[in-house]
Amino acid sequence: MLRETESQLELPAFAQEGNPNYTVRKRSEASDGLEGDLLEISMGPHHPSTHGVFQMNITLDGERVVRLKPVFGYLHRNHEKIAENTTYLASMPYTDRLDYFNSMTSNWAYALAVERLAGIETTERAEHIRIIVSELTRLLNHTCLIGFLVMDMGALGTPLMYAFREREKILDLFESLSGSRMMCNYMRFGGCRCDLPEGWLDQAQDFLYHFASFLDNYEKLLTENEILKARTQQVGILSPELALNAGISGPMLRASGVNYDIRKVDHYGIYDRFDFRVPLGEVGDVYDRYMVRILEMRESLKILQRALQDIPEGEIVNPKAKLRGFRPKPGEAYGRIEGPKGELGFYLISDGSPKPYRYRVRPPSLINLTILEDMCLNHTVADVVVILGSVDIVLGEVDR
Repeated sequence: MLRETESQLELPAFAQEGNPNYTVRKRSEASDGLEGDLLEISMGPHHPSTHGVFQMNITLDGERVVRLKPVFGYLHRNHEKIAENTTYLASMPYTDRLDYFNSMTSNWAYALAVERLAGIETTERAEHIRIIVSELTRLLNHTCLIGFLVMDMGALGTPLMYAFREREKILDLFESLSGSRMMCNYMRFGGCRCDLPEGWLDQAQDFLYHFASFLDNYEKLLTENEILKARTQQVGILSPELALNAGISGPMLRASGVNYDIRKVDHYGIYDRFDFRVPLGEVGDVYDRYMVRILEMRESLKILQRALQDIPEGEIVNPKAKLRGFRPKPGEAYGRIEGPKGELGFYLISDGSPKPYRYRVRPPSLINLTILEDMCLNHTVADVVVILGSVDIVLGEVDR
């Protein structure tokens, strides 16, 4: 325990030895008129609640957060400069490593940008397959996010293991389709790398049938749980005005009541053929962010059922798309999708060479993290862990 004497502020041994994680800063007067100290702590970069090598420097007044500064860069891998020094097609496997939880959607966003840059059309069958694997990815992401979020509240076993059980089923489908469970490298400009293996559609239908029952049971376990509600309601409120001004997207934006879904706005792929709702929150707290993801999974099930029923026969990749010696005409393009975490976009500039002149990524994990301090102010340290978990970040996308 810290105590103040007339001569000096006595610190415990670990602080006296210069431990950088704990600093006491004197403040002149507290809000109640009493003198006190502010405590600075560092969470991360190696901390279970940060979900990767991410650091938060937090200043506390007792248990209350008065300042929070995120620190990025521990995982920087120079993704964009690597892409500017290799061919367009050779960059596709690197997109798998952005959001390494959701490689299929990262593939699609990059393929879409290149297709717009070069004026390449995608085959009808490939458009259906892209929607199928992307909505399966959304189920994977949201299920695991909820498992991690509940684990951050102290439920260390059951919810996360249930989530990972369903994730394994989706990864089995991805493995049989692409040959890889996580780094799928599946999309190609104008289509997909290979066609569906025999029996894959039936396996996907069987998975959807059982996943709907799982989702019902998952909600019974969590949605009305009094501990979950106490830890999430009125915690980490994000106003719609701040969300819009900060460029927040995805479930975080919609949980604040803003009706914006790129699948509805841009109609990329063939999403305009599918009828689905866009769930919205009312308060913008952690509970709303949880509920929006639950409801989005139910809408994804509708999209998947329709896509699996309507998938046509035909070419899996546009035969006119020249993948070898690919040199798009000089120009620029931006391709974006509604990824599981929000707007994932790729901005490309071509100078007519086999390599992009400029290559930039718009990662939702990084953008959504920018308002972390605003959501955490006046909350406790325990709340910070839950609020960060509700943002849903992957460090490969933050430190790309």
